[in-house]
Amino acid sequence: MFFVDTLEFEGLGNRSYLVGGPRAAVAVDPPRDVDQVIAAAAKRGVRIAYVAETHVHNDYITGGPELARITGASHLVPAAAHVSFARTPVADGDTVTVDEGLVLRALATPGHTPHHTSYVLEEDGRGAAAFTGGSLLIGTVGRPDLVEPRLTEELARAQHASAHRLADELDDEVPVLPTHGFGSFCSSSQAEGDATTIGRERTANDALTLDVDTFVAEMLAGLDDVPAYYAHMGPANAAGPAPVDLTPPGRADAGEIAARLAAGEWVVDLRSRTAFAEGHVAGSFNFEGDGKLATYLAWLIPWGKPVTLLADTPERIADAQRELARVGIDRPAAAATGDPAAWIREGERLASFPRARFADLAEVRGRGEEVVVLDVRRDSERAAGHVEGAVHVPVHELYGRLDEVPSGTVWVHCAGGMRAAIAASLLDAAGRAVVAVDDGFDAAREAGLTVTRP
Repeated sequence: MFFVDTLEFEGLGNRSYLVGGPRAAVAVDPPRDVDQVIAAAAKRGVRIAYVAETHVHNDYITGGPELARITGASHLVPAAAHVSFARTPVADGDTVTVDEGLVLRALATPGHTPHHTSYVLEEDGRGAAAFTGGSLLIGTVGRPDLVEPRLTEELARAQHASAHRLADELDDEVPVLPTHGFGSFCSSSQAEGDATTIGRERTANDALTLDVDTFVAEMLAGLDDVPAYYAHMGPANAAGPAPVDLTPPGRADAGEIAARLAAGEWVVDLRSRTAFAEGHVAGSFNFEGDGKLATYLAWLIPWGKPVTLLADTPERIADAQRELARVGIDRPAAAATGDPAAWIREGERLASFPRARFADLAEVRGRGEEVVVLDVRRDSERAAGHVEGAVHVPVHELYGRLDEVPSGTVWVHCAGGMRAAIAASLLDAAGRAVVAVDDGFDAAREAGLTVTRP
């Protein structure tokens, strides 16, 4: 008998796995904060004998080298991957024995990267689970455009072939256990559902139901924006990331917060968008700790810019610090918790701005008031319909394009409210009058606003 423990990282939309038998296990695509992998192994009472990487990741920092160092495990990395750390190179067909009766077999599945490798767990000689990394995902595949633009079509075709190889070699009942596809921008489209099998993918995955030319054309046409911080992940992973330091940052008082803002550093408020709108340090930015914190903060912040974190509790700071470390934002410059009134100097006041619904926007427009409507969704979302007359600047581009937002009070919206809150905080910090629309986009048409297509 074998076990599979899934470690979910909702903020990044990824999963890692610990799989093994009664005595030993292998960790597949571990996160940078490896303590939770070690804790999972301890709970099972097993030794981590192997650490397996499916590819050099583009969306998060791996914990592979550190986990292998701490545990003494062999670090399995595709032989064709160019890395600068000690590893055990694996090629197509290579096998390792994880525990009695449990063998891990490497299966070359290029497409997401040229060297991408899946791993098939075989129990007593039969395929029992497929760890597919960024190859075959739930209802989709990993995107092929993150390595080199000139290779994108070639890798897209390789994805199609790799999906078929997995389907040809494995039985219908074999679970498919991918790393990407749960919100990660490494996925070529968002996965539907939480679990799948080879058999289910045969009937539901475009890579297995469409001919290669149609599949490639449709996938390339649907590729979305690439988060800016991805440019830093691959090189960091290839070099071998430094061990993560999760010790608490120093405490910042009101004077230090003001000084860091004056120096042009980022001060990030992790509280809910509701609490932020009601009262916040002027000049600070709102990235909700419960949202996709790492993805959007890493996407927007100038790389290497010092960041100070503000939150209700020390626990929220610790959670954010851990999540940010997964994408290479290490060691917050400082942090503060508690009552926001303590984050400002004597004589200063907290800033605020109103929140609204699409119905409120429709009412304002109905009275003939001139307001700026700013849509901060991605291009692909806007293509499906937008509020007539809305200015469009995707949230990940807004920090560098604030001067393109017309003068006047800005009513900013996204698809649900989280990104609108980020954008509203950027505009508020720049001194603009802003209203954050905290509403689902479907409510725009219901409120009587005209929704058109480009």
